[in-house]
Amino acid sequence: MAEEKKIEDKKPVENPEKTQGEVKKAEDTPKADTPKAPVANARANRAPARNNFGGKRPNRPRRPGGRRMERPKDDFEQKMVDLARVTRVMAGGKRMKFRACMVIGDKKGKVGVGIAKGVDVAMAIQKAVAKARKNIINVPIIDGTIPHEINIKEKSSRLMMKPGRKGSGIKAGGVMRIVFELAGVKDVVGKILGTNNKINNTKTALLALGSFIGQEDALKPTDKKQDKEIKKVDNKKSDKDTKK
Repeated sequence: MAEEKKIEDKKPVENPEKTQGEVKKAEDTPKADTPKAPVANARANRAPARNNFGGKRPNRPRRPGGRRMERPKDDFEQKMVDLARVTRVMAGGKRMKFRACMVIGDKKGKVGVGIAKGVDVAMAIQKAVAKARKNIINVPIIDGTIPHEINIKEKSSRLMMKPGRKGSGIKAGGVMRIVFELAGVKDVVGKILGTNNKINNTKTALLALGSFIGQEDALKPTDKKQDKEIKKVDNKKSDKDTKK
């Protein structure tokens, strides 16, 4: 037992300060840079995009400048004649819509009118303009005015139009002024003699402008058969008047 105690006493005692210093030295020594694994490119690993047909996306040529192609400008100007809110009585209640009357023209002898309804104002205007494009008429303009005087009556509207002197301008009010301006008539006299309904007056004004015959059409030779038929009708009317 005495020998075992002596052996235990001879064991070296560990120095705590020395061990701490060695730990500090180990921490201060720079570690060797370990080579990092190469980062994979996300785009390279991404699968190629495919369309509905199973093929790759085609390489489309870019447009010059990278901008969208501009639409060709429209020569027609548009003006609103009338805008009203209308309702329709349905089984479940009242249905409200908007009605728009639009006149379009290029101020070079072409003019048209369109009437349409829509859920909102923008839709009603868009539909009316689309209809007006389908109802365009050509107005013969001679020296900036209409060919001759005309008095027209259509339903409740009555209009009078006269050619004006050069430089006198448009002497007309209401919807007639809008129609003349968009048609390109510079000198004219117009008068509304009947109702003040804007839509009816606009339609009647376009009927009057569409009834004019241009110089080219007037100089064309007419069929002899048509002339004979017209003369026969006139002769019958004159015979009836004489008998009375």
